[in-house]
Amino acid sequence: MKHRLGVALLSAALLFGAAPAVTPALADKASNTIRFAYDQVPENIDPFFNNMRAGVIIAHHVWDTLVYRDPTTNEYKGQLAASWKQIDDKTIEFDLRRGVKFHDGTEFTADDVVFTLNFVSKPENKVTTQANVNWIDRAEKLDTYKVRLVTKETFPAAIEYLAGPVVIHPAKYYEKVGPRGMNEKPIGTGPFKVTSHVIGKSVVLERNADYFKDSPKPQPKVAKVDIRFIPDRQTQIAEVLSGGLDFIMNVPKDQAEQMANAPGFKTVAGETMRIAFLHFNSLPDGPVPAFRDVKVRQAINHAIDKDAIVKNLVGGGSRALTTPCFFSQFGCTDEGATKYPYDPAKARALLKEAGVSNLSFDFYVYRERSIAEALINYLQAAGIKANLRFMQYAAMRDQMRTNKAALGFQTWGSFSVNDVSASTPVYFGGSSDDISHDKEIQGLLKTGDSSVDPAVRKDAYKKALTLITERAYTVPLYSVPTYYVSSDALTFKAYPDELPRFWEMTWK
Repeated sequence: MKHRLGVALLSAALLFGAAPAVTPALADKASNTIRFAYDQVPENIDPFFNNMRAGVIIAHHVWDTLVYRDPTTNEYKGQLAASWKQIDDKTIEFDLRRGVKFHDGTEFTADDVVFTLNFVSKPENKVTTQANVNWIDRAEKLDTYKVRLVTKETFPAAIEYLAGPVVIHPAKYYEKVGPRGMNEKPIGTGPFKVTSHVIGKSVVLERNADYFKDSPKPQPKVAKVDIRFIPDRQTQIAEVLSGGLDFIMNVPKDQAEQMANAPGFKTVAGETMRIAFLHFNSLPDGPVPAFRDVKVRQAINHAIDKDAIVKNLVGGGSRALTTPCFFSQFGCTDEGATKYPYDPAKARALLKEAGVSNLSFDFYVYRERSIAEALINYLQAAGIKANLRFMQYAAMRDQMRTNKAALGFQTWGSFSVNDVSASTPVYFGGSSDDISHDKEIQGLLKTGDSSVDPAVRKDAYKKALTLITERAYTVPLYSVPTYYVSSDALTFKAYPDELPRFWEMTWK
């Protein structure tokens, strides 16, 4: 009903040639403010205690990293680090940038880097995505502006992670307030500072007038970004139409295509690094015993027409997947992987071979409801009943991690890290998100993560991906495109890493 209502509202606006967003957008152009909404609520603004895209977006604006990866050239540039050098297979030394200040006016030094890295790398501090930090052994201060980082094992992707999810916090403040205090009142060195955080509802970012001039992130052109968390997509669409919002993302394909023709708006779409997949709980004590049988998991793979979903529902440059990683990531391949063509008859035959009938289970979903409903219909056609359980991501993730959910509709953006170590091992490498616990696959992924030889890494990842698909621990679905809708007065570029860069945006 909500979907039909939203489409009806949009259709009415198009039919009458309405452009209700124009006047309010001009008002925000005058105040140099971008009003942005996201459909998921980050559980914590502290980047280490969040793995939701809304939190990742905020993190890149409020905090900086030691290294910056140019999204166009993929070149690594110094950000909080002016330079760095690899001392040996496990040691990197960083010369830090001088003259950088945190939002509270304190000076950035080696103490901040050492405290942050040593805090987040300790398992007892329970960083949400352990794969982002569990490769760090320790950080050591060499002098006020020089730091040594030691990894537990050889970790070739270290610089890629240091250019992505591993931000730097102010040591004294973080030691005092911890993750909870950082969530309530975030402080970083980034191009924007948080001036308001109403937990669960909104975050206001304002331009950091003291942002250091040598940063590879340019000085922001907009004065303020007003972020609101609006879970219902149709409400977002209605707010854009009425002029209450200037910029939204993850708009459903059909609505984005309609709004592209509306006066006063524009639509930009493109494939991202995010992948969508179904994740089975195949543990011995899992909630659905049938999922322990590989034939049942293979049956579900055969029951779904991925190509039709991509063509009819996803669009935007999306591609069907064979393996659970993104095409451009180092080590991602579908060579040797088991492929499961759409074949509902084969699905039913496999279920019969497994001795399974009247299969029914709860299907956990946190986004793309229309696609989830299509998946449910495909399963039903193969004689499988999936009961939709739609919820916020953090709630679904906790159900999966605590062995209460049997099948989840997952998406994963790898924190925009262009290396397989940031995708496949998160769900199959032995972390809390691994609900298959296949020791052979875990060993192969560990080799891929830690070998210094690129050929050895690629071979290990290939073998792991081959086994994951052969044993059908997942249903790789598609690469996720993002549809952005904005006022046509706003100039921005869409990047494959799914990160809107407000520091680059301008009003016409």
